[in-house]
Amino acid sequence: MNKIFMKRIFTFLLLAVTVMIFPACSQAFGIGKPPEKIESFEIVTLRLSGMRVTEEYEIVMKGKKAEVTEYEIRYEKKEDKRVPERKTVCSVDRVLTLLNDCELASWDGFVGNHPKDVTDGIMFSLKATVNNGRKIYAHGSENFPKHFREFRDGLNNILKQNK
Repeated sequence: MNKIFMKRIFTFLLLAVTVMIFPACSQAFGIGKPPEKIESFEIVTLRLSGMRVTEEYEIVMKGKKAEVTEYEIRYEKKEDKRVPERKTVCSVDRVLTLLNDCELASWDGFVGNHPKDVTDGIMFSLKATVNNGRKIYAHGSENFPKHFREFRDGLNNILKQNK
């Protein structure tokens, strides 16, 4: 076999292995598994904690509507107090679009360890029950899953637009 033919075979094999090993590459070529679609939800809770402020977003299915609430967590002597700051009701479809656009199902099992040289930051935890009982759990400290900021911003937009 000549040298050019061997290079082509090697390149083809390398590409094939890359596509099989890395799911993102597989999806780019149209052969990978698409992200899991969320079709329903019961509750989604996102908690963000910083040095001085802890806030919690909660989305609850209420029939054909979704109730979105932002709480400030205030630290009292004996227990934490959840104080509602903003609350709105919107369509379930709007929430499902946000959950799927942010690929929330792919967050399950995410553990974002705190970066070595970062001395401060935001911690988050996400708990969700979707698709008739499927549990999603993710957490991290100044290390977030893909589309995290879009999800947080989307929640704030829902709360702003539906006053």
